[in-house]
Amino acid sequence: MEIDCQPEESIVSSFDEDCVVLGDVKDMRLEAEAVVNDVLFAVSEMHVSQSLNSASDMAYINVETREGNRYCLELTEAGLRVVGYAFDQVDEDLSTQYHETVYSLLDTLSPGYREAFGNALLQRLERLKQNGQ
Repeated sequence: MEIDCQPEESIVSSFDEDCVVLGDVKDMRLEAEAVVNDVLFAVSEMHVSQSLNSASDMAYINVETREGNRYCLELTEAGLRVVGYAFDQVDEDLSTQYHETVYSLLDTLSPGYREAFGNALLQRLERLKQNGQ
């Protein structure tokens, strides 16, 4: 199951809308902040790494899933991927798949994320239904 939208707001993600473009390159530090804000409701902890060097073309995000698993994620133009299994850890020998969206990546890592996402979507639909009546 691949989920490429956030139920909290609209069906369209703000991921690309919140970015700052420098020439033809997105500032990945600002993209990382947008990623964190999009899915913070569905994980235990998530923040942009302050210890690892980020640049305009790469940023690192630390995430702890609802199951208690910790990951260090790399964000580039290619997408997001796991680069370590602890906060602020980059394992150069680790070769993991890139995901186009944070939703797809978390969907593969965390059943708790899928549940929280589904519940948030149901609550949003319920509010829309109530407001429509």
